[in-house]
Amino acid sequence: MSSPLAIAAVTATLRNLLTTSIASDPELNDTNVTMQPLDRARPAGNNANQLNIFLYQTLPNAAWRNQPMPGRVSGNEIAMPPVALNLYYLITAFGRDNDLNRPFSHQLLGKAISALNDHPVLLRDELKNGLPNNDLYAQIERVRLTLQPLAVDEIFKLWSGFQTQYRLSVAYEACVVLIDSGLPAKAALPVLTRGPNNSGIVAQPNLLPPFPEITDITILSHQPTAILGDTITITGRNLTGSIQAVFRSVRLPDPIRATALSSKSDQVQILIDKDPAKWVAGFYTVSLELTENKGKPDERVRTTNELPFAIAPDITTKFPINVAAGAAATVNLRCTPRVLPEQRVALLLGDREIIAEPIAAPVGQVRFSIPPAEPNRLLVRLRVDGVDSLLVDRSGPVPAFKDQRVIIK
Repeated sequence: MSSPLAIAAVTATLRNLLTTSIASDPELNDTNVTMQPLDRARPAGNNANQLNIFLYQTLPNAAWRNQPMPGRVSGNEIAMPPVALNLYYLITAFGRDNDLNRPFSHQLLGKAISALNDHPVLLRDELKNGLPNNDLYAQIERVRLTLQPLAVDEIFKLWSGFQTQYRLSVAYEACVVLIDSGLPAKAALPVLTRGPNNSGIVAQPNLLPPFPEITDITILSHQPTAILGDTITITGRNLTGSIQAVFRSVRLPDPIRATALSSKSDQVQILIDKDPAKWVAGFYTVSLELTENKGKPDERVRTTNELPFAIAPDITTKFPINVAAGAAATVNLRCTPRVLPEQRVALLLGDREIIAEPIAAPVGQVRFSIPPAEPNRLLVRLRVDGVDSLLVDRSGPVPAFKDQRVIIK
């Protein structure tokens, strides 16, 4: 594995490698190898030979991307893959006395290129000694150095970004650096038997899944959304055992569980109770938990897939509500279930949306400020988290609007 020190270990190892190589040349014995950004690489007044190593880019390695770390996980284990990186360095040479009498920067850059050409792979001992406490040397994949050609426009963008003058430089790629994840791996136990008494895999002569599955939710009142007190029918396959419906909402910290009223292998009926403090209006997901052999040693709980489901707010205020024309008014609407402070609540008055006044705690009544309007008879809907109260009566042969109106007169 490799720790987050891996990038710094490569940079430090490059510095040590170039320092050792250049020190062997007596004409360049005053060379200092630095690791500074381009705009700070050459301090004012420094006239000695200098070689600067600058890490200007890191990119993901395509070959190692999303691959498991070798030696950490086996075939039946799961672990977060390491971050595989290619490092791109810019090596810049500064000559003695700014190359006034002799092109020392050219000689210095040539020495660096020769050293890296003869040393294309960073050795384990070099990486280990390059930076204390790093473990990059232990990774299976070696770190290889490759000369990286840069186009003129790339060089221009790189130097102009630091607002400094160009100096003789060469780019290198260091590939690959693996930084291991700190998350623990999951190791499954080996399989000893397949099925009861090692009977093998059970097959069935059709394409239907053998596990429990729900496919549809129907509301007995034939409405698109349910209200408290409604009974819903959940249709599916392989729905056997002791059944509970599990309702989950982002507005509730814990799921709500409801025991089935009746059940068949392909159909389950669930009652949504009328407790306004338990539920909130809005969108839910519903799934079924099926317990087989309940209370026995071989008890097993299976969970179906989830389907979306919505509970609508129900307005309990008596209608019609009378409002004076040409003047601002306040309308209080009682509703069930309760409304939470973080929910978005709006009154749909005809074709206008009016946002509710803020509330500080869960309440069963919300207040709306209605701006002045002309005389009219407007239908009313309450919208909570995107779910509207039921405005259409579908119990008769023909759907009709409920008499939920604000009368402006």
